[in-house]
Amino acid sequence: MNVIEIKNLVYNYIDRDPVINDISFDIEEGSFVSIVGHNGSGKSTLSKLIVGLLTPKSGEIKIYGKTLNPDTVHELRSRIGIVFQNPDNQFISSTVEDDIAFGLENRRVPYENMNPIIKEYAEKVGMLDYLKKEPTMLSGGQKQRVALAGVLAIKPDILILDEATSMLDPRGRKEIREVISKMRLDNPNLTIISITHDIEEAYMSDEVVVISKGKLILKDKPEVVFRNKELLSSASLKPPFLFELKEKLAEKGLDISNVDNIEELLDYICQ
Repeated sequence: MNVIEIKNLVYNYIDRDPVINDISFDIEEGSFVSIVGHNGSGKSTLSKLIVGLLTPKSGEIKIYGKTLNPDTVHELRSRIGIVFQNPDNQFISSTVEDDIAFGLENRRVPYENMNPIIKEYAEKVGMLDYLKKEPTMLSGGQKQRVALAGVLAIKPDILILDEATSMLDPRGRKEIREVISKMRLDNPNLTIISITHDIEEAYMSDEVVVISKGKLILKDKPEVVFRNKELLSSASLKPPFLFELKEKLAEKGLDISNVDNIEELLDYICQ
């Protein structure tokens, strides 16, 4: 089942060439799709179009079979959760607990029902012991995990990560990748769209969408996308380190195709 259908989408800012130029593709329910491209390629504009923050010049977006328009935007947006680039911009409360509760309050969840939900999702992202902490006292990775907990607590059908790891250090990015993997195990029907420039993160996806200069140039499985080095180069991208390493080792007769991350590779080598 396609939860998102995008057809001939065009968007441009005033007096500028199209930022999104005749893009069409679908996203299946329960899939993890990364949308990649260099700065200015249009990928973040695309995410804003999907959640109805921007209105396309032409084309159509369907979410769960309903066309996104002014009459349906609030209903459809209620099925989408979004985590933005800077976690500091997402905190509005004085404690982690209150911040996770914010979305629940907006959806009028009875107060007596909130506490179990807050604890459940804080535990899912590994932040149960930090509920009384001030967000300013957390690391970047911890802040982003709290932001994820707040979004997941409202139980969206679609989760959009809009450059959600771009401001984090390698440890913080690793923490978020681990949370994403756990989320998918907990809820196989959750559809995840990651708008990212982190090619290593995109390698975790079921599919990768490559955008360059507002145009869709490829949508396929990571192995297919990252094998097309000429196309990636034209989009100012390069394959992930792990993918290139796998290829080099395969040339030497060593098959590590089942290894999904650097940690697994190191374990494999040390065996």
